[in-house]
Amino acid sequence: MLQRVLETKTLKFAVGVDWGSLSSLNANHELEGYDIDVANGIAKYLGVKAEFITPGWDLIAAGRWEGRWDLGMGQMTPTTERAKTFHFSENYYYGRDVAVVHVDSKAKALSDLNGAIVGVTANTLEAQYANQTLTPNWTGAKPIEFKFKAGQVKEYESDNIAFADLRLGDGVRLNAVITSEAGVGRAIKSGYPIRVLPGILISTPGAICMMKGDEEFRDKINAAIKSMKGAGTLSKISIKWYGKDNTVEN
Repeated sequence: MLQRVLETKTLKFAVGVDWGSLSSLNANHELEGYDIDVANGIAKYLGVKAEFITPGWDLIAAGRWEGRWDLGMGQMTPTTERAKTFHFSENYYYGRDVAVVHVDSKAKALSDLNGAIVGVTANTLEAQYANQTLTPNWTGAKPIEFKFKAGQVKEYESDNIAFADLRLGDGVRLNAVITSEAGVGRAIKSGYPIRVLPGILISTPGAICMMKGDEEFRDKINAAIKSMKGAGTLSKISIKWYGKDNTVEN
């Protein structure tokens, strides 16, 4: 893997086109976001060019890449189950998940979502949380407290699609969406009539994933991330996109 990257001078990153502050298309139809800036920083460290592929989270998480890209972005939580398929970089992000409701919702607390129709992105920890099947198995994980029991869980390809259903009104298709705290602000700025219920559901580390088999490649990616951390670059990128430093554990 590493040899091919260095020979072709190209490092291929799988990213999303509608992942909010992580990565999305701007008005000029160009990719931008935290993951895009981090990817460009890693490529620069390796002396290669970053190329972006947009396969969708479900394909990234499935692990059947067939060489179409080298690294999966999206701040994947490095669980022991996923480690059977992937190598992980060291954590480059720490995120917190929250519950979002329509502005007209009568819900004031997380417990008010008992019996609610809840939207999540498929194949994520948020989906496991909503279905109450989440067992935290990453380093330093704390026991999970389920703050409510959903009446129905709807899975979507991305948060934005779930937000599109939520914006139709409370209970029209959804009562709430479980999502990353970092992505909510951008959705609100974009005009989504939503608000965050107080309280954190889960707090998780995020890593870059790659197919297993090339430890030297993994070590190079880690060296790039450590270099960006040491130079303060990673923190600056986080503040640029999130307004705060999410590269350190809360």
